[in-house]
Amino acid sequence: MSESQKPVIGIIGGTGDLGSGLAKGWAKAGYPVVIGSRSREKAEALAADLGHGVRGDDNVGAARAADIIVLAVPFASHDTTIAEIKAEAQGKILVDAAVPLVPPKVSTVQLPQDGSAAKIAQALLGEGVRVVSAFHNVGAAKLHKGGKADCDVLVFSDDKEARDQVIVLAGVVATRGVGGGVLANSAAAEALTSVLIWINRQYKVPGAGVRITGLDDTVQV
Repeated sequence: MSESQKPVIGIIGGTGDLGSGLAKGWAKAGYPVVIGSRSREKAEALAADLGHGVRGDDNVGAARAADIIVLAVPFASHDTTIAEIKAEAQGKILVDAAVPLVPPKVSTVQLPQDGSAAKIAQALLGEGVRVVSAFHNVGAAKLHKGGKADCDVLVFSDDKEARDQVIVLAGVVATRGVGGGVLANSAAAEALTSVLIWINRQYKVPGAGVRITGLDDTVQV
């Protein structure tokens, strides 16, 4: 891939609300997108509906085709999905958007014993994969309406280059990407999702988000 080419984005769990919303936003901006699902037929059907050149495949096929893999699956299937695509993820960036929600108390913070979904992903995938954590607090509704999510996206990774690439992708589908430091810090954003769910319910809003103040709004950081 040359510097002038946009990376191919493979979205695992791409038929879900967040995954398909991200697919729509990136594809409209000219990124090649492949959505993955356990069912190739389901992914292909949704890809046709999304348009903008989005393709559908099974999870392994989407991971194989991607330069950057986005994992947008429920936490209950997080580890098994990682095992499924582990071989295809080697040498690539994997963006983990999973949130460790534990039904029925999804508005209560319940982080895993290992600290965060992102830390679990890095341990399972090994050093050959650069794990980045992002998109936990992005409401999918506005993405599906064709606009950007009205929030900042906190982006975490132990690899600065990978983190910077995902900050750029975040700025395509949301107000701005903001670096949040190392992968361990992802626990804060993962936990915050439960807080935002509580706020949504309490104040009857469709998608509360996060904005980081004190930064130049024109600059991604």
